Amino acid sequence: METFKKYGTAPVLGGDELGTCFDVYVSKPENGRFRMDFSWRPEKALAVTFSDDGIHWSAPRITLPADETTGWEDKVNRNCVLKIGDVYKMWYTGQARGHSFIGYAESDDGIHFRRVLSEPVLISEYPYEGFAVMNPCVLFEDGKYRMWYSAGENYEPNVNCYAESDDGIHWKKCRINPIFVKDKNNFYEKDRVGGCHVIKTEDMGYLMFYIGYEDIHTARICVARSDDGITRWERSPLNPLLEPTPEGWDGDATYKPTVVWDEESNRWLLWYNGRKARVEAIGLAAKEGRELF
Repeated sequence: METFKKYGTAPVLGGDELGTCFDVYVSKPENGRFRMDFSWRPEKALAVTFSDDGIHWSAPRITLPADETTGWEDKVNRNCVLKIGDVYKMWYTGQARGHSFIGYAESDDGIHFRRVLSEPVLISEYPYEGFAVMNPCVLFEDGKYRMWYSAGENYEPNVNCYAESDDGIHWKKCRINPIFVKDKNNFYEKDRVGGCHVIKTEDMGYLMFYIGYEDIHTARICVARSDDGITRWERSPLNPLLEPTPEGWDGDATYKPTVVWDEESNRWLLWYNGRKARVEAIGLAAKEGRELF
């Protein structure tokens, strides 16, 4: 079974001109274009860029800068954006004092976001959540918001968790959290798991594209499926889907995947965060055909 192949030998976003761009969230094409929300480290902000082909991206625009006055978001990163009706809704990670929190913002145009609350909408409360809740991935289904998020250590999280909400602001965490943990029998995730992108499909149920950590510095991209998005996760025999290229720009880690199924070309498109030493950027990989399991 064919797996994912990287596009070219260079990232599609980031580098000397833009600096570190990481932890992406790509939406399905809107008006024929892809939307990529990402974390822009030199600007200490979240930003957005657009593309017709998923390869060549427009000049980034800042969507939400950090706000040190709140006390919980000296840094902002790791966000996702949904358009529901006429409103763009953003859930994002705020970091301060060795902790991570999840905040919420809205926008009328998808560019200029305003904070709805001065406090986070999700905080760490339980032992499995450690010092951090981060990397929100939200779906809106049948009038309910469903969030998958990572929790644990502040540098790299350890587990993936789940919560639900009627309004996107007040969340009820699943009682069987964490819903997805490492499989120590798989070398590529024997240390921990984190940063997931969950999508719902008609033929495979819920797909969770996630990070598997061999150790704190070595990461690969994997996928698992579940009928309800909460329980009985089945890992793909294709795992890991994407690995570091030892001599490449992503030689140490490939992580934080975001995936779109492109019906027209009959292929999966996967953007990811790649790292070599301290240099991070965003790459693209693709897989011909729909089969993942």
